[in-house]
Amino acid sequence: MDWGSVTTEDLVDALREVEWSSPPRPVSEFFSRFTVPRSYNKWSSRVKCNLYYYRANYFIMIIFVLGMAFLRKPLAIVAAFFSGLSIAFLNDSFAITFNEKVTRSVRRFSPHLAAKMRPPINPVLRGRPTVKRAIHICGQPRWMFVLIFSIASFVLWISYCSLLTVLWAFLIGLLGTLLHASFRTPNLKARLNTFREEFRAVWRNYSEL
Repeated sequence: MDWGSVTTEDLVDALREVEWSSPPRPVSEFFSRFTVPRSYNKWSSRVKCNLYYYRANYFIMIIFVLGMAFLRKPLAIVAAFFSGLSIAFLNDSFAITFNEKVTRSVRRFSPHLAAKMRPPINPVLRGRPTVKRAIHICGQPRWMFVLIFSIASFVLWISYCSLLTVLWAFLIGLLGTLLHASFRTPNLKARLNTFREEFRAVWRNYSEL
C-alpha cells in the first residue's frame, strides 16, 4: 500500500472504520527500530502507516498520560475515561459493538424497552444509489453519545482539574505519538497488515453492491 498517496481524510476514514477490538502491538515491537526519515515524503508516509498500525498503542498512551497527570484526583481518571469513550464512539466497530452489548443486556430485563432502543428503519428506494447506513446507539444517533460524553468530560476537567495541566498532558501525549510515528521504522508486518486491511475494505465494498 502506497501511504504517500493516502490523504489525511482517507486516514481518518480508515481509523473510523477499522475493527476496534484489535489488540495493541507488543511493547517490544512498539519500542524497536528507530531511524530518521530521509525526506519529507518518507516521513509523511511513515507517520500515516504508523498511526494506522499502532493506533491502539497511541490511544492507550494518550489516555495513560492524561490519567497520570491527575493521579491524585480520582475524578480526573473518570474524566480521562469519558474523553476516551467519546473518541471511541467515533469508531464504527466500537459503536456497533457497544450498542449490541447494551441492547442485549437491556433485553434480558425489559424486552419492551429493548424494542424501543432499535434504530429507525430507513426505506430503500429503487433506482437510488446505496447510502451508508447511519450508526445508532440505543436507538439514538451516535453523535448524541459523543456529545454527551464530551460535555461530561469537559465539565469534569474544568470543575475538578486544572485546565492548563490537561492541555499540557494532552500535548505531551500528542507529541509522544508524533515523535514515535516519525522515527519508528515501519516493519514488514505493518506493510502486510495494511495490505490485508485494504483487501478487506475492497471486499466489503464489493459485497455491499
